[in-house]
Amino acid sequence: MTPHFTPLDLVVLGAYFLATLLIGFWVSRHSRSVEGHTTAERNLPGWLTGLSILGTYVSSISFLALPGKAFASNWNPFVFSLSLPVATWIAVRWFLPFYRREAHVSAYAHLEERFGPWARIYAGVCYLLTQLARMGAVMYLMALPMNVLLGWDIRGIIIVTGVTVTLYTFVGGIVAVIWTDAIQTVVLMLGAVLCAALMIFKLPEGPSQVFAIAAQHDKFSLGSFGASLAEPTFWVVLVYGVVINLQNFGIDQNYVQRYLTARSDAEARKSVWLGGLLYVPLSAVFFFIGTALFSYYATHAGELPAVYADPARSDSVFPYFIVTVLPSGITGLLVAAIFAAAMSTVSSSLNSSATILLNDYFRRYWRPQASDAACMRMLRVTTIAWGFLGTLVALAMTHARSALDTWWMLAGIL
Repeated sequence: MTPHFTPLDLVVLGAYFLATLLIGFWVSRHSRSVEGHTTAERNLPGWLTGLSILGTYVSSISFLALPGKAFASNWNPFVFSLSLPVATWIAVRWFLPFYRREAHVSAYAHLEERFGPWARIYAGVCYLLTQLARMGAVMYLMALPMNVLLGWDIRGIIIVTGVTVTLYTFVGGIVAVIWTDAIQTVVLMLGAVLCAALMIFKLPEGPSQVFAIAAQHDKFSLGSFGASLAEPTFWVVLVYGVVINLQNFGIDQNYVQRYLTARSDAEARKSVWLGGLLYVPLSAVFFFIGTALFSYYATHAGELPAVYADPARSDSVFPYFIVTVLPSGITGLLVAAIFAAAMSTVSSSLNSSATILLNDYFRRYWRPQASDAACMRMLRVTTIAWGFLGTLVALAMTHARSALDTWWMLAGIL
C-alpha cells in the first residue's frame, strides 16, 4: 500500500493550525499583565488546568514511541504509567500545598532561600537548556515521520510548527498555552481512541484476533517480576517511574506554574489528580495501538515494508499505518493529533522558560523594580528568542545520527 494524504486531510490539518492560532488571539485579553501572562491571574478551573497538565505530560515522543515500544516488544514500559498515581498522591499531599503557600512563580526561588543565589542560578540554567533540547527533540521527532511518509520537507515542517507555537504563546501567554493544551489533548485522545477502535475491526476475524495473536507472542507482558536490578523488571520500571514522576511534579517549572493558575487549592488538587490519572488509561490506549499494529501486520503479510522490522524504526510504524490504511479525513485528524502532542509540549516549554528568565534573572539581577510594561516586553522578547532557539535546535537535530539518543544524552547531562 502507498501513503496517501488527500485534500480533505489537508483541510483538517490546516483547520487545526488555524484554530490553534485563533485560540491564542482569543485569550490574549487575559495576558496583558505579567500576572495574567505567567499565572492566568490564578483564576482557572481545575478541569482546564488538569487537561493542560496531561497535555504537558504527553508529547509527540509519547504518541509515537509508546505504540512503537508495544509493537516491537511488550507492555513492560506501561509500568512507568502505573507509577503515576503514587507520584500524583505525593504531589497533591506535599508539593502542591508548598508551592501554593510560597506563591513564588519560579520553581527555583526556594533554592535561593535554602542554599543561596548560586543554587537558583544553577537550577535555572539547567532547566532552560533542558527545555531547548526538549523542544528541539520533540519538533524533530514529530517532523521525521511526516517527512518519511508524506515526503514533506522536514525543515519546513519544523519551521511552520515552531513559528505557529511561538506566535500563539507570544500573544496569549499561559492562558493560551493552557487552553490550546486542553484542546490539543482532547484532539489527541479522540484520535488515539478512534484509531484503536478502527484498528481492531480491520482484522479478518475481528477484535478477538488482536488478543489471540498478542497472547501467542506474549505482547501483554509487563516484564519479569524477578529481583534482578540488571534488567527492566516490573519493579525496576515501577521505581524508576516514581522517581522520574516525582521530578516532574516536584521541580519542573511546567508543572509548578500550573499549580498556581488554579483559582483555589481545591481546584489545584483536582487539576493534578485529573492530569495524573488520565495519563494511565491514555498511555494504555497507546500501548494497545502498538499491540493491535503487531496483530494487524501479522495478518496482512507484505503490507509493512521490511525496513520497519528493525526495532530502531518501530516508532514509524504507527504513522505509516495512519497514512496508508486509515480513511481520508481520519488520516488528517491523526496527523493533527501528532502535531498536537508536539505543540502542547513546545508551548509549555516556551512559556515556562520565559517565566524563569523574567523572575530568576531579569527581575532578580537586572531590573528588580521594572514596571509591568517592561516585564511584559521581557516576556515577549524571551518567548520569541526561545522559540527561535528551540527551532534551531530541532533543525540541528536533522544532522544527528540519532535524535532520540541525543535527547536522552542531553537530558541526562542537564
